[in-house]
Amino acid sequence: MKARYLKLLMNVWPPYRCAGIRVRQIAEDFRFARVELRMGLTNRNYVNVHFGGSLFAMADPFYMLMYIKNLGPDYVVWDKAAEIDFLRPGRGRVWAEFRLEESDLERARAQTAAGQRFLVSHPVEVFDQGGQRVASIRRTVYIRRR
Repeated sequence: MKARYLKLLMNVWPPYRCAGIRVRQIAEDFRFARVELRMGLTNRNYVNVHFGGSLFAMADPFYMLMYIKNLGPDYVVWDKAAEIDFLRPGRGRVWAEFRLEESDLERARAQTAAGQRFLVSHPVEVFDQGGQRVASIRRTVYIRRR
């Protein structure tokens, strides 16, 4: 599937659409993505800031998809774990970016060459419109050769 079709599908996917999450960009080579979350009635919490689950959801499943698309069908790739640290209240629009470098792919190939599993973690920073960090998320991906 091409990046533009995946972006379109993710933007109409009910968990993202209802949470106010919008995929703004997925690079054609699946090595970069940008996601935004706008404040709305369906994603604010009791104290009128972004619901933490929506902040957490905006970081899922990009690294898994990026590895799948770049490593190809010879690899099993799964989201393994995630954790979030809320740094300040999120208001208005917030955004996050995901980057996968060639060195990340080379490392995954090397670590799984003999058939062993490889766990790799990537940080995801969520920023508000003023450039302040709202949350810090760590995504861990499981990778192994088939």
